[in-house]
Amino acid sequence: MDKADSLAILRKAVEAGINFFDTANMYARGESEEFLGWGLSELKVPRDEAVIATKVFGAMGEGPNSSGLSRKHIMQSIDASLTRLGLDYIDLYQIHRFDYETPIEETIEALHDVVKAGKARYIGASSMYAYQFSKYLHRADHLGLTRFAMMQNHYNLLYREEEREMNPLCAEEGVGLMPWSPLAGGFLAGSREAGTARAKWAQKTRERYNRPEDQAVIDVLQDVASARGESPVQVAIAWLLSKPAVTAPIVGATKLAHLDDPLKAIGSKLGVDEIRKLEAPYRAQDIVGALAPGEFAAQRGPESSKA
Repeated sequence: MDKADSLAILRKAVEAGINFFDTANMYARGESEEFLGWGLSELKVPRDEAVIATKVFGAMGEGPNSSGLSRKHIMQSIDASLTRLGLDYIDLYQIHRFDYETPIEETIEALHDVVKAGKARYIGASSMYAYQFSKYLHRADHLGLTRFAMMQNHYNLLYREEEREMNPLCAEEGVGLMPWSPLAGGFLAGSREAGTARAKWAQKTRERYNRPEDQAVIDVLQDVASARGESPVQVAIAWLLSKPAVTAPIVGATKLAHLDDPLKAIGSKLGVDEIRKLEAPYRAQDIVGALAPGEFAAQRGPESSKA
């Protein structure tokens, strides 16, 4: 997307009352942060009315200290993100993955220092196993350091494994949830029907959706949406918003029209029977999103994923 298209989408979101924007330093190697900062400035959005979130972990260079959650990389990254965004503080600074190579104490002490320096208001995490996030939470409490306020996790109608441990953990600890991929990469929107060439490509490259069992969920979603006179997108997001711990699903848009249904979903309320019907076809699957030790090294390398 070029700046003109990005600005048009941002303007529509702001005019609709959206004030929370999530990005990461590694998205397009910093261009996403630059575009967001530029767009908010162009639209003259008052700083105190915008809530800006970004992340740290992925590689931003070729050197050994250019990725991960070491103190050195965190301190370099927060300053670089602030520069790209054109801000003097970030509202929510998130660790993008679990770092198997850096001591947890080193990471949380660095994040605490970032908050105390006024460079971030709150801290959060993304895409890890519940036991790993529990370690961060409990170590921070034990050391009297800044608590994690948010978890950005993989959660939608086609992927509900987070309901087993992560969601209950966050609810008990008072941590909000910001699910990414609320539309399952487009499958729940009806734009990636199981069996299509695009769906098979997505399954191979992203290792997420398009299981045979997923089509049953998609079919029920379409039935419920049709009965309500709404789109599958509205219902899929309304389902997420029905979950008490969910604060705000992360919705991405590459076209102006992509904002319409998510905005309508804010006012959609699902009944108990509708929720049960939507959830009934789901079948358990492997964890997707959190990094196993063997995947860690590859994820620290250059990439531009928006997960």
